[in-house]
Order: sequence, then C-alpha cells, then structure tokens
Amino acid sequence: MEEIRKVRLEKAKKLRELGINPYPSKVKGKPMPISEVRKSHSAKASRDDFVEVAGRIMGWREHGNVVFADLKDETGKIQLWFQKNSLGEQFKLLKYFDIGDFIYTKGKVTKTSAGELSVDVSDFQVLTKSIRPLPSTWHGLKDVEERYRKRYLDLILNESVKERFDIRGRVVSSIREFLDARGYKEVETPTLQPVYGGGFAKPFITHHNALDSDEMYLKRLIVGGFEKVYEITKVFRNEGVDYDHNPEFTMFEAMAAFKDYNYGMDIIEEIVEDATQKVLGKTVISYQGTNLEFKRPWKRMKLVEAVKEYAGIDPLSWQSFEEAKESAKKLVVKEEKLKGLEHMHTIGEVAAFVFEELVEEKLIQPTFIYDYPIEVSPLAKKCDDERFTQRFEMFAAGTEFGNNYTELNDPVDLSKRFIEEKKREKAGFEEAHQTDYDYLTAIEYGFPPTCGVAIGIDRIVMLFTDAQSLKEVILFPTMRPEK
Repeated sequence: MEEIRKVRLEKAKKLRELGINPYPSKVKGKPMPISEVRKSHSAKASRDDFVEVAGRIMGWREHGNVVFADLKDETGKIQLWFQKNSLGEQFKLLKYFDIGDFIYTKGKVTKTSAGELSVDVSDFQVLTKSIRPLPSTWHGLKDVEERYRKRYLDLILNESVKERFDIRGRVVSSIREFLDARGYKEVETPTLQPVYGGGFAKPFITHHNALDSDEMYLKRLIVGGFEKVYEITKVFRNEGVDYDHNPEFTMFEAMAAFKDYNYGMDIIEEIVEDATQKVLGKTVISYQGTNLEFKRPWKRMKLVEAVKEYAGIDPLSWQSFEEAKESAKKLVVKEEKLKGLEHMHTIGEVAAFVFEELVEEKLIQPTFIYDYPIEVSPLAKKCDDERFTQRFEMFAAGTEFGNNYTELNDPVDLSKRFIEEKKREKAGFEEAHQTDYDYLTAIEYGFPPTCGVAIGIDRIVMLFTDAQSLKEVILFPTMRPEK
C-alpha cells in the first residue's frame, strides 16, 4: 500500500510540474449524467454529437496508441475511448491516470466494433488524483465489518448497496408524501431531552440530557393546538448491537387528534401499502425467501388471543401471579430468558413476557397485535376491560416495527401510572418510563383524544431490500472501536 501511495503521489507531483492542478476546484465543461447519454444514444450512436461526462475511472485498458476506460458517475457507466491520433500530445498525460481517479471528458458518442457505446474523447481534465487504490475488483470488498466501516468503498464497488439506500430514500419520501397529502404537518422536536420518554428502551444518559423518543414533544404540540403532526428523526437508545438493533436509528412518529388506535391501525396499513406500491410497484415483498403480502387488510389479534394460539396457553385463565410465573417457566425453556421474570410482579407482565419470547417470532405475515396489558403500557388509554389498554404493535417477518396507542389523556390516571413505573424501576426494570412532570402539567391544560403511531424506518427498509441486518440499511452503523 505504501509503495502504491508513493507512486501515485509522484504522479500528482508530475502533473503539478506540468502546470496541471490534480485537484482543480472547477470543472471546465458542463457534464451531463451518463444515464442521459446512454438513453439518448443507445438506439443509434451519432458521431456528430458532442457530450460531456465526468466521474470516477473504474476500469483501464491500454492497447498501444489506444486506451479504453470505464467511467462511472451516480447514474451509470460508459466506456471512454482515448486515441493518440486525435489527442496528440495530450495523450501522454494518460500515464498519470489510475483507476479511482475522477476525470472530465468531452467527445463524440460512437460505438466500437464490439458494439460498445463509447465516448470518443477529444478533450479531458483531471479532477481528482486518487492516492489509495480501490480494493481489487476481482477480490472485491468481502469483509463484512470492513464494508460497514468503509461504507464509501462499499458504495463504490457494490452497486446493490447503493440501490438499497436509494430505496431507503424513496421509502421515507413516500411516507412524507402520504402524510402531507392528508394534512399532517412535519415538525422538529429536541433530540436532547431533560426526561426521556416514549417507547420501552434504555436511553443514553449524557452529561446534558437523555436521548430517546420524540413522542412526548409531539403530544405537547397536540395540547398546543396542532391536530396532525409527524416527525422522521434520529433516536438513540442504549441497546445492544445485533441484526435488528442499533443504538442510533430512525423513527417515524405521528400524532392525530380526535382519533383512537383503530384509526392508527388503519393508517399504518395505508402508509406501508402505499410505500410498497410507490417504491416497489407491488404489495408483495419477498423477504429471506418468504413472500409477505402488505395489501390491506392485515391480520389483527388481541395479545391474549395470540398467546393462546401460538403458545398454547390462555393468560386469562391465570388466577394469580405465581400461577402465571410457573406457567411461563414451563413454556420458556431457555434459562437466560427466564431471568426477565425476576423483575416482574403482575400477571400482565408475564403475559407480555410469554408473548415476546414465544409468539413474536411466529408472526410472519403483516399482523397487528392489540390490547396490551396495562402494566406494560404506561402511556396508553385503558380498554373497557381495564386490565388492558388501547395499544397495538405491528409485526412482520417475526419482528416488531412500531409501538402505537390511544394516548392516555387523563392526568390523574397518568400520575398513578408513573408511580407504578417508579416501582418497576426500583425492581430493576431498566426500561421503566420516567416521570415527566412538565408533560403532566401540559396535559392538565387539556389533551384531546389522540392516537400516536410509530414505524421503525430501518426495519421497514430491511423488508423492502431483503436485508438480513440493520447494518445493511444504515449508511454508517454503530461499530465497536477498531483495535
């Protein structure tokens, strides 16, 4: 590597000695996207049309007085054809070029005898002299961790990676378009928060504030008079790093006044179905060999119904916490998983525990699970059966994609819930919700009936791009420090 760097640095030096800046600030022409060149000349190449293109050299083939190069920009790739006869003295400068350099070229579009659409170069300009060589095009960039650490190389060498992030951008755009068309207003709320709140997760505690969901601020906006608001924002949670967790991720969250969780299920179905149509042109997504159908309506089940169907036990039959705990121990066989029971003290918590450990992974087709136990839903409004709340989560491919509910807008009830959460925190439950006194004050001014919805953007993009890991859909995922 050091020897290659020395050679390339010497080439840059030679160019300077010839009065050529290897890093000019301005391109002397007006290059057009390569895709446009290919589109306008693919049917019949005209030798009379001059085009200007710029990009990175990805291939280099010397044949005496002729050099062929592959030029790539963001939109595509095209062959360059350098001829000594037409370039004269300028042809000698080609010896200072390498794969990886950026150049500008001007020339007529033609086809070679092999039928390859090419630019017959009549003028060119070095734009950036690369000092390090790209990884071998033969061996490629195979090490997975290296791909994530050096995403810039991953994007250069693996076209499918770039396509994946193009899809990510289109998914986010489709959500915005859908909500904007329905009168939702996009807002910005703080990332650094005095009190973390929202979904169940252990936050990062910094010297300044906590980093977690934007949910509590969106609710304040409903109190303030907005009726439909949303945000697509970065969220930070102090979680482990695995195939579907990353400490920094992206969430879509929205609040709609005068709506309940039935509306929430409807609109999430609509948002995701709309995105599949706009981005993929269909409602069926093939994920890891399984076809997932996102056309509405999706399956909907109460949490206790799902536990009964998939785990073979009816939580409603449990008469005491001890009975529920013993039942869970028989069902969940992995010892490390059972440790979670140590911090629990209610039947509702055990029911949610059994659901998470035995049912979630079996929910393959898009499914809503609703009516969660009150003990694990501190911010959700109660159902008529006060053991449960108007909360639902969306699942597909055995993974949860968002926590949603009819918002608890009774400040007296919420105060009691916060007291219960303090008890859970003291019992060792790290994800217990913190008491947000300012939020309590806010809703005492009047918080209308409201539905809150959320979708994990990264996890949805995993489905859309058939990715096995969150790291595949986050441009710069969190990595452990290099040794």
